[in-house]
Order: sequence, then C-alpha cells, then structure tokens
Amino acid sequence: MIGPYSSERSGWSITPRSGSPTPPRTRAQDARLAEAHGLAEAIDLDVVATKNVLLREIHPGSFLGKGKVVEIADLASAEEAELVIMDCALSPVQQRNLEKAFSAKVIDRTGLILEIFGRRARTREGSLQVELAHLAYQKSRLVRSWTHLERQRGGFGFLGGPGETQIETDRRLIQERMSRIEHELDGVKRTRGLHRKSRRTVPYPIVALVGYTNAGKSTLFNRLTQADVLAENMLFATLDPTLRGVTLPHGGEMILSDTVGFISDLPTMLVSAFRATLEEVLEADVILHVRDIAHEDAEAQLADVESILTDLGVDPSDDRRLMEVWNKADLLDEDRLAATRNGARRRPANAAPIIVSALTGQGIDELGAAIEARLAIGRIVFDIALDPVNGQGLNWLYENTEVMRKSTAADGAVHLTVRVAPERAEPVRRRFFPAAVERA
Repeated sequence: MIGPYSSERSGWSITPRSGSPTPPRTRAQDARLAEAHGLAEAIDLDVVATKNVLLREIHPGSFLGKGKVVEIADLASAEEAELVIMDCALSPVQQRNLEKAFSAKVIDRTGLILEIFGRRARTREGSLQVELAHLAYQKSRLVRSWTHLERQRGGFGFLGGPGETQIETDRRLIQERMSRIEHELDGVKRTRGLHRKSRRTVPYPIVALVGYTNAGKSTLFNRLTQADVLAENMLFATLDPTLRGVTLPHGGEMILSDTVGFISDLPTMLVSAFRATLEEVLEADVILHVRDIAHEDAEAQLADVESILTDLGVDPSDDRRLMEVWNKADLLDEDRLAATRNGARRRPANAAPIIVSALTGQGIDELGAAIEARLAIGRIVFDIALDPVNGQGLNWLYENTEVMRKSTAADGAVHLTVRVAPERAEPVRRRFFPAAVERA
C-alpha cells in the first residue's frame, strides 16, 4: 500500500494556494503518485491502495496529522497491508511512530529507492555502491529510533565503566563496514580510471546517455548499438553502466555509454555512492539527454536531471556538449507531435532537440547524423594518400585516428579520410606531411 505524502506539496516543492500562479516545472500530484506506484511495482510489491494526502503543515512526530494517521491506519487494517510507503522523507522518529500507529512496516521514498537499487545491482561494483548507500541510510536511522539501542554494554574489565551503548556499537560497526566498502570502491575508481585512460588512447569519441528513469535510454541504446541490454517499461530497469561501439552514418566510430536513470529527490547518498559510475558522464565528449516527451511531467523531469548533472559538475547549458533527445514520439497524437516539432524548431540551431522513437526507429537516422555533426566540431580532418606497400602507415592510421573513408585508386594508392581531436593532430602531421591535406 502506498500512503503518501504531502499537501499542497508536489514532491518536495510547495505548491502555492489557490489564486497564486503555479511555478514552472511543478510536478503534478497525480503523476508523482503514479511514479511512486511504479517504484513499488518495480520490486514486485502488490499495491492494494494509493492515496494523496493534503497537509496544511508537517507534524514533527508523525509527518501526518492525527486525523490522517487514524484514517490511513484504518485503511491499512481494512486492506491487511503489511507495508505502507510514504512518498516523502521521514525522520527516524516519524517512521517509528507511524509503524506503531499503522501496525505495519513503514518506509519512505529513500528507503524504497534503495530497495530497488539493491534488487537491480548485478555487478560487484553496483552491489558495493548500493550497500554503501544503504549503510549511510541505516546509520541515520539509529538516532533514538528504537529503544533497544539505548541499552549499555559492559566495559573492559570486571569493574569497567558503563561501556558503550548499543546505538554506539551499531554505529561503529556500520562505520567500519562503510570504511571497508569505500576502500574497495577506491579500487574500483582506480580501475575505471585506467579503463578511461586506455579508452583515451583509442581515437573514438565517447557519447553518454543520461535521463530520467524510464525515459527510454536502454531502448535507444539497443536501437543504436543493435545490442540486447535489458529495456523494460519499469523504473530503474538497469543500473550498471554498459558501453558499446557504434558506427556512425558516414563511417565514423564512437563508444556509446548507458548509465543509471535519474529520478526526482534522488537520495544524496546514492548520488555519492554512484559517483564512480557517473564519472563516465564527465568523460563523455557528447552527452545525450534522453527525455520522455510524452510524459505529463516532462518539464519537471528536465529540471531534476539538470539539477543532478549540475551536482556532477556538468553544465546543462553547454550546447556544444549536451544534446536533448526527445523520445517516445510514437506515443504522441498528430496534434501533439506537430506542436512538439514546432517547439523544437523554435530552439536555436545549436540547441535544437532531436525527436525520435527508440521503439519504432523514427528519427534514429537524424539522431545519428546530429551526433556525427556534434562530434565533428573542433576535430581536424585529413585526406591522406598512401603508397600501396605502406601497410605500416595504414595500420598506424587505424590505431591512432578515426578512419571515416577509405578507397583504392587505379594505381593502387590508398586514399583515406581520417579525423582526430586537435591534441592528436600533430603526430599525423609529422608522420604523413606533406602527404596529408588538412581541412576544417
């Protein structure tokens, strides 16, 4: 059972009372409730009832007022609910008091997302990151939440002092485990750093997919790479990053990276724990922000993703690096699709979004061309003619440049068009000059 959450609140944003204009990018209450429902279903919970609760104020002891507590307790009892999910952040005391009132287990939004991440993690790295976030969450729950944690344990020696309380013991054990996990994750970060360093020696650019959870990133990843990464109509269907090589329309190559989806009010400890994974985004040459343009909360989701990108150190207004992909066009009727296209055309040319349907393939060719054009910005193109016996030079070009075209003339000479980043252009000039003809 989901028993949210706020009043005149849309997620964490306070909605003004009647008579005041609604601020932009405000999350619709029904959409927020539907998202909470989807989160519960993502871990196979049987949701028997959902409810929006309007609050005039948040009560420090129970979050809800007495009347609402009784109302939801009666509903939980009637439905024989074993779990009540509050789509908000609860303090440990609020959680304990609500569990007593409802005679059922209570978890908040953070606890629910942590549970989903725990189910979805597949790799050793993902499991460590989720466990670290879960321990940080548990540690915050220890403060005067359960009475057994206040009991004291004996000190050293027969006449030892009062010793440490159970809460201090539990906090110490959690901190020790967190320290061990952080040490292991440092090793993961070093390994990822080595992988990124080795990828930088390969001449192929990196393109990363980011976006709100269930925006269709994995479906788009599969469409572009012809891979079979898990892609379902489910929140947080995939967690672990995936990388694949992709051939662009004009023969260029790129490495495409799929990352974990974002969500509103993503717990801070999760952002911190998954930073090693999300660093893939920081290294990307181009970032594709995939948006579910058919969703009623598309603008609010945009704000959430931009906020997390900012926290990661990525400037959402950097049009040279960031490109919006408006996905799920197949879900729009003709009028909405026409309006969406008009909205895209009104954007500046360098910030124009690409409208696609990853499911049907609509707009994918246009997206590939747009990615290729974006990657070409600032790169240097060389036209090179090689003697047919210069196999060593040909091999060097394939290993150190992005070979876009290759042809063989009647006399056997090999003609290539290659592209490199500016910092990699000098070795090409030294090795093939004057055979190389450089052009912008």
